[in-house]
Amino acid sequence: MILVATGLLREAKLIARDGVVVIAGGGDAARLERELSALAGQASAILSIGLAGALVGGLKPGDWVVEGKVAPFLVPAGARRGRVTASERPVADAIAKRALYAATGAIAVDMESGVAARVAKRHRRRFAALRVISDSVEHGLPPAALVGMRPDGAMDLPAVLRSLLRQPGQLGALIRTGWAAERAFRALGRLQMGAK
Repeated sequence: MILVATGLLREAKLIARDGVVVIAGGGDAARLERELSALAGQASAILSIGLAGALVGGLKPGDWVVEGKVAPFLVPAGARRGRVTASERPVADAIAKRALYAATGAIAVDMESGVAARVAKRHRRRFAALRVISDSVEHGLPPAALVGMRPDGAMDLPAVLRSLLRQPGQLGALIRTGWAAERAFRALGRLQMGAK
């Protein structure tokens, strides 16, 4: 069995297949760690797969970043090798992204890879991160995008709408963020985990 950590239920649905167990963290690192740990002993590998933010130029929505040793059939065409770092919350603006790159040397950031790597190390399982970029380093995330995930990994549409009502000027940025995320989801849906 391959054990996969991701953030959103939508990511989990795109990744799940026979022999792959996916746990959506939903931004709750403690719960994600408990659930991964409970299954880690049965896993041949622990992967972190899903969307990520770029920390360097040259990565655009839909591009793949891969860290760690991964079976060749899992590496998406054109994937860039590099470190993926974790953050407890979304990294929302270009200044923060560049600062995180300067501090870590990582080229992408997500909220699950750190937890998955920690569990894999503790249980002596192989770890790798396969992340598709959803927001480039130049583009910040609007406030509505930052409140859009429920703790179970589902979308929190009421929270997004409340944020838009408070700050209607973010609508353009939210639409751009949504289009970029759709491009990333399409790339994620093409990942061939079952092929050899």
